[in-house]
Amino acid sequence: MAKYCEICNKGVVSGNNVSHSNKKSKRKWAPNVQRVRVVENGTPVRKYVCTRCLRSGNVQRSI
Repeated sequence: MAKYCEICNKGVVSGNNVSHSNKKSKRKWAPNVQRVRVVENGTPVRKYVCTRCLRSGNVQRSI
């Protein structure tokens, strides 16, 4: 599965898991990316798009 949005280029972000004893270990946050059909230049194309772009209307979905 893709790890980034092809519309807004949102991708994986890294950081730390912090335990109760304040130990730190690396972890990742991946965006909620879904493969949808979108209209691009009048033709339907499959792209990986994050749900934020879908909800805000940054892409026009194809039927």
